[in-house]
Amino acid sequence: MINLQRTAMFVAVADTGSFTAAADAMGLTKAVVSFNIRQLEAELGVTLLLRSTRRLTLTEAGALFHQRSVALLKDAEQLQDDVRANHGGLTGELRITTTPEYGSRVVVPLLARFSQQHPDLRVRHVSSSLHADLISERFDVAIRLGTLADSRYHAAAISHFSILPVATPGWLAKNPIESLEQLAHANWIIHERLTSPLHWQVKDASGAPETLEIKKTPRLFADSAQVLMAFALAGSGVALLPEWLVREALDAGNLVSVLPGYTFARQGIYAVYPDARHVPAKVRSFIDFMRTSVN
Repeated sequence: MINLQRTAMFVAVADTGSFTAAADAMGLTKAVVSFNIRQLEAELGVTLLLRSTRRLTLTEAGALFHQRSVALLKDAEQLQDDVRANHGGLTGELRITTTPEYGSRVVVPLLARFSQQHPDLRVRHVSSSLHADLISERFDVAIRLGTLADSRYHAAAISHFSILPVATPGWLAKNPIESLEQLAHANWIIHERLTSPLHWQVKDASGAPETLEIKKTPRLFADSAQVLMAFALAGSGVALLPEWLVREALDAGNLVSVLPGYTFARQGIYAVYPDARHVPAKVRSFIDFMRTSVN
């Protein structure tokens, strides 16, 4: 029978690359960690780590054991959390990642309320514009916007939101836009993750579909919606941004919607979680909480 405590020590050593760092992280001594790793190797009958004066290296067996151990420890933690949740509420830790903008404006306030309802649950939130590897980075759930492409994970639809082309009143006064053709030749501020050619399907006021394709080569790019909005507020041109991000600027008159008679396809909000055999109670509960809380 595999000893889970020793397995957790091995994963910590493999992840940190050091017996000392793993011991510090787990609140143990280096000697205790080293002894338990030797015992684990003896029980398995294989060498998991190659030790040298400079670094530790996983053997082929060690790499396989590490990969399976991460999943094993995750399952054990989920089982413990689910059993406790059935008895007395959510416990353990909910690890969640979001983009910085949507996280700070929407998800973090919801997490604060959710944690107040579950005082025994620890919450760890990480902001990142990058799409995290949920399994290797051990996130329970990621909140992602737009279109999903990674089939390794399950996704639960939370809600939808509108996207709008916006610019400052001053920029529009100097660069009036009254048609899709003029919008196609405008100075656009573009998100780096958009693929070329830059085009969208839109609908006019009657619901008829049309295609908007940017004709003028953009000069300004950014890797976050917040920076795109900052460029737009500085009078640099037109940016396509989520309604939840620009609503305050629109209400204040600092930005205006360009060609409001045309609408872009609404974007999805998804809770994405690893393809596990079961969804932990803490993840299910937070997804349900978001569904009832997000407009």
